[in-house]
Order: sequence, then C-alpha cells, then structure tokens
Amino acid sequence: MSSGYSSLEEDSEEYFFTARTSFFKKPSGKVTVNKDVEKERELRTEFSREEIRQRIELYNSVTKDHLKMTLSPTGVYTGFIKVQMDLRRPVTVRGAQRGAGGAVVEEAFYLPRGVTNTLHISSCNTVKQVIGALLSKFTVADNPAKYALYKRYRREEQVYVCKLADGEQPLFLRLVAGPDTDTLSFVLREQQTGEVMWDAFSIPELRNFLRILDKEEDEQRQAVIRRYEAYRQRLQEAVREVRGPS
Repeated sequence: MSSGYSSLEEDSEEYFFTARTSFFKKPSGKVTVNKDVEKERELRTEFSREEIRQRIELYNSVTKDHLKMTLSPTGVYTGFIKVQMDLRRPVTVRGAQRGAGGAVVEEAFYLPRGVTNTLHISSCNTVKQVIGALLSKFTVADNPAKYALYKRYRREEQVYVCKLADGEQPLFLRLVAGPDTDTLSFVLREQQTGEVMWDAFSIPELRNFLRILDKEEDEQRQAVIRRYEAYRQRLQEAVREVRGPS
C-alpha cells in the first residue's frame, strides 16, 4: 500500500478498492460553498524573493510533519501539499492487462473517499497540473476537465469551500496559509456544474453507471420486499393473538 506520497516528477504504484455507493450528489454537513473565484483574489498577492524567503523560514519552523519547503537560487521553491480525494462517482482506470489487439483494458473503480495524498510540487505548478498529477498517480484515464481542485478554509469559525482556477498555484496558497491543514486544505472533487455532464463520459463509463444503477435498484427493491414481508408477519401474528387459539 502506498504511503500517499507522490511527486509531479515521479511515478508511484497505487491500489484500488471498490465500494458500493451512489454517484448522485448527496447532502453533506453545513459547509458553505463559494464558487466565486474572483472574490477570493483580493486575499492573494505576490511577494518579493526576500519576503518569500522569510515566509519559507517561518513555515519550516512551525511545520510538524517534516514536510518542509526549499527555496532555490532561481527563486522557485518546492514543497508539499496534501490533497483529499472526495470523488463520488467511479473513475476509469487503465489496467495492466491488455485486450484484443494489444489495447489497454480500462475498468471503472470507486476510489476510497477521504484518502489524503501528498504531492511534492514547485511554486510554478498550477492547479491544472496538480489535478493531472493526481489522476496520473491513480492511473485514471478520465478527462482532467471533469475534476476540480477546491480549497477548504476557515474564517470566523465558518468553513468555506472555494473552487480554484486552473492557473492558480497551490504551493503559494500553502505558503501564505502556513502548514496547518485546519486553516487551509485542498480537496479534489468532480466539477460541480449543477447537472451531470453526460457528454463528458465515454460509452464504457455510461454503461458502467447503468450497471451500478441496476444493482442499486435491485438492492433497494429487495430491501422494500424484506421490510413489507416483516410487516406482514407481524400483522399475521397480531391477528392470531386477537383470534386466540382456533
């Protein structure tokens, strides 16, 4: 099992788990979703090289997990970010087996939700590149445009979730916020457009969704049958008690 560490410049082996769940959106806790990326730009500024050096020194002095940042002579700095995987729908994964004609077999899996992955990135890496690195780490064959990186942060005891623009730099946000993940954390989710973008899915993916729906429908049907069968038995027992021994 992988430790969850990865680099944009390194490949790593991962294992996958299946889990029965619905790929439709379910309500979660009271978390405010702020989709206005532009509104948050006022909180982000650029720093001089000296200011960056000072912030990196402060960052490294308070980090508790030894995941420090390093400043190069060119002004580019490297460090680590942790990204929580919060994917509700199955992903298409490139398998090791090959089918007819040597084509790589693709399978659909549910990635375990809540798993946190650590990426080693540079200050030049953008949100779009981070998403690509995460998908590559899990050998996901899906279009990266299906996914978005969100920042989750706390302000005045209220938790907000804000979608990041493709060109933003997560390591800069990490540096500004400090190493405390309660102050700022990153989450990978499906794009939230209000409706499922069915055109973005391949035919095998759509067929897999139908199989999942058929399975869930059958399980729900069986659960209803069992529930009413239990009710019927209780009613029959109550009727027998009222009538008494025949």
